[in-house]
Amino acid sequence: MDFNMKKLASDAGVFFSRAVQFTEEKLGQAEKTELDAHFENLLAKADCTKNWTEKILHQTEVLLQPNPSVRVEEFLYEKLDRKVPSRVTNGELLAQYMVEAANDFGPGTPYGKTLFKVGETQKRLGGAERDFMHSASINFLNPLRNFLEGDWRTITKERRILENRRLDLDACKARLKKAKAAEAKASAVPDFQETRPRNYILSASASALWSDEVEKAEHELRVAQTEFDRQAELTRLLLEGISSTHVNHLRCLHEFVEAQATYYAQGYQYMLDLQKQLGSSKGEIFPGTFVGNAESTSPPPATTSPTTVSATIPVVPTVGRAPNPATAVEGALNLSDVKPPASGTRKARVLYDYEAADSSELALLADEVGICSLNSVHSVWHCCTIVLDQGLARPLGLATPQPFH
Repeated sequence: MDFNMKKLASDAGVFFSRAVQFTEEKLGQAEKTELDAHFENLLAKADCTKNWTEKILHQTEVLLQPNPSVRVEEFLYEKLDRKVPSRVTNGELLAQYMVEAANDFGPGTPYGKTLFKVGETQKRLGGAERDFMHSASINFLNPLRNFLEGDWRTITKERRILENRRLDLDACKARLKKAKAAEAKASAVPDFQETRPRNYILSASASALWSDEVEKAEHELRVAQTEFDRQAELTRLLLEGISSTHVNHLRCLHEFVEAQATYYAQGYQYMLDLQKQLGSSKGEIFPGTFVGNAESTSPPPATTSPTTVSATIPVVPTVGRAPNPATAVEGALNLSDVKPPASGTRKARVLYDYEAADSSELALLADEVGICSLNSVHSVWHCCTIVLDQGLARPLGLATPQPFH
């Protein structure tokens, strides 16, 4: 117990001495031991490496996992030394929804078949993304994280010890300087005519005491200088290891780039295979249940009206020709199956009354037949939009459109 109290008192004295020295240095009342230029450059390089490593690590984590809540959860699992639960990627989740939708719509329908094929490709893309995230985490993130949590913590600890050794060294220098000044003042030759014998005896005793204090301060200074030099050398060796850290991070960066290139190459190849399976190429449209946005191949009729003439109607079977039940199951028409109109004009029947909003529109009555120029055929369910030569009519309501006459 007595030993602990002595140690506590000694530590408190050292802490107080360092605090006084630090305060005096900040106020410009005490001298500070400066490090050499090479050592300062090593410190600056280490700080720069630490700052940019933190930023690169954080942004790479954001790239691999954009969801911040998931990143926090994974961080907590790592701190608690628990295994991070396996999660499906966004691509795999999309693939699951597409496959389930294909099963509900019917795997034999064109839409169901397409959904199933696209879902399988999305699943492969999700698997490639998972492999990329795993490879990037092991080969790139872990080395950066190990540097920050391992080497950098050691460097920070040794730098803090070095700073304390420097404060102790400067405090010893200040004490030695004060002791020498007091010794010189006490050892000054007194004037025997003006100095009483008693004061002369006290002056000689004080000179001897200050002489002992100088010797003690010199001994403490030598010890503090030795400890400071040893700690400075140890810290310098750790700081010089930053160059090796750069080499290691460079190798990890190459591996990260290779993993990312492999991931994107796989995704590109998967999408090419999907396009081949769907029979699509540049400039073609995926086959579906409805034909939409199909531009007419016939040239538009000559007209002086600046208003574009178009109509949006569902595709109806040819009149006088019964639909084949076998083909009705498929329910899909390719673009090549849609014949362009013989002429650029068709008749359309108005569903119900419409009052023009301004002079640029045309008032219409129910069951009125209008002649329109057809630019495109759109298969929009339960919607009929008629654009006449005289003006634009707004959507005519949600009802089954009347076929052309």
